[in-house]
Order: sequence, then structure tokens, then C-alpha cells
Amino acid sequence: MRIALLFITLLFSLHADKVRDFWFAGAEISSFELNQMRYGKAHPGHAEFIFVTEPFLTSQQVKNEYGGGESVDTLKLNALRTFNTGIYSYRTMTSTFQPIDLTAYPHALKTNTSVQDWCGQAFQQTNKTDSGWRGELRSYFQREGDRNFKLSNVWLEDELWTRLRLDPSSLPTGSLKAVPGAVYTRFAHRPIQAENAEAKLFRDSKTSLYAIRYPAINRTLEIEFDTAFPHIIRAWKEIGPSGTTTAKLSHRIMNSEYWSENRPQDAKKRNALGLEPVAD
Repeated sequence: MRIALLFITLLFSLHADKVRDFWFAGAEISSFELNQMRYGKAHPGHAEFIFVTEPFLTSQQVKNEYGGGESVDTLKLNALRTFNTGIYSYRTMTSTFQPIDLTAYPHALKTNTSVQDWCGQAFQQTNKTDSGWRGELRSYFQREGDRNFKLSNVWLEDELWTRLRLDPSSLPTGSLKAVPGAVYTRFAHRPIQAENAEAKLFRDSKTSLYAIRYPAINRTLEIEFDTAFPHIIRAWKEIGPSGTTTAKLSHRIMNSEYWSENRPQDAKKRNALGLEPVAD
């Protein structure tokens, strides 16, 4: 028994070292070909996922910019979508902050989403508390905003993406309570609440699939990713009564320090992501 425990401890230590060696080398930026369902039609666009580590203050739940205070290393995901519906455009962004240490921090500490279109904008945020989640919604829609809310200690769909990249075996499976993704709740103008869900993880030697289905709202999220670490996300689908949103990986760059590449001459580097190429 003691040998078995030592072996398990060694495996966890090796995995933790591998995670840190990879994720602390710089940002991963992936771009996806997006077909976003909106108003009953599919609209072409693009999505970008930026995964990067940063220190996070556990009390204020903001980036630790100046040192000091109690902070934890997090894997941050900034997930952006851009698409047009007819004449006008949409922009969405979801940020999720998941501590690297999944044992000490089984949930993300914070996630927020903003949605902008030519009609107006909305902002939704949830912060982890000892008893669950504390949230706020700010929206230009009369029946939605502005309000604060609380959730019990349930899963957030938006926190599953970062957990998948760190350790897919830790993803929740079976029957569970989960809050659908914030982009979905804002697009569908649904209450921010936990729904009954069924989650499954399908794995083979090369590719894995994680699926979470919400029967009551007829919604399913499917994420396809590499079985082997670092579990690169290859595609995803959001299936609902109005149709299916799809995204497929088209470009990926690693070890980027994009925050310092902000000069006009750096714009040409967007070509490597398949984004608006800059004329030479």
C-alpha cells in the first residue's frame, strides 16, 4: 500500500512538473474557423483562445501586478469570438482564471464575459466564494440588468475549458448540476442558474471528446481535443434547438509574448494566426 501511494504521488509530481514546464514557457494562441448560430442562421467568423499563466490574488481575485499578498498561479483563458449578423457585428470575450493546483483549488476563482453588438452590451461575472459563487449581470436589456446573484457550489461550464487543458481526467462526468456558458445565457437571454446535466468523456489513443448535455434546455457542448498532453483543443460544437455552432482549429502558435508585440510592425505577425493580414 505504501509503495502504491508513493507511486501515485510520484505520478502527480511528474504531471505537475510537465504542466508547469509547458504553460510557463509563454502564451498559447489558437485561432478557429467559426460558424456561429444567431437568429436561426449560421454566420461565419473567427475565434481566438489565448491560454497564459499569471499570478492571481486570491482575496481580491485580480492579477497580482505588484507582488506581495497571497496569490496563486493560474491558467487564464481569454476566449474571443467575432462574427457579423447581416450589417452589424458581434464581439464576445470570456476570461477564466483556474489555479494550476487543481487539488487545492477544485474550481476556477473567477470568470467573466462581455458581449458587444451594435444594439448594446452586457457583462456577466462570477467569483468563487467559500459557499459557492457570487455573481453580477450588467445589461442594457431592461428585463436582465442590473442585478447581483448567488449560486451554490456547482460547476460552471466556462471553467471546464481550462480544467481540460490541465487534466482532462479531472473533468466532471455523470449526472451533475452546471451553469451553462455565459455566451449562451446572454444570447438566449436565459436566467443564470444551475441546470441538470449529463457529462461524458470519450478517450482513445489520439483524440478525446468531452460532452456535456442539458436536457431541459436542449443544449449540448462538445469539445474535441488531443488525448496526449497538452490536450490541444481541435474543435468544438454547441448544439441547440436553433442549430449548431461549430469551430475548428486553423492556426496555433506557442511561446508568444504578445503583450510586448504592440508596435505597428508587429501587426504582420497576425498572419501566423490567419487573422486580417497586413499588406506589405
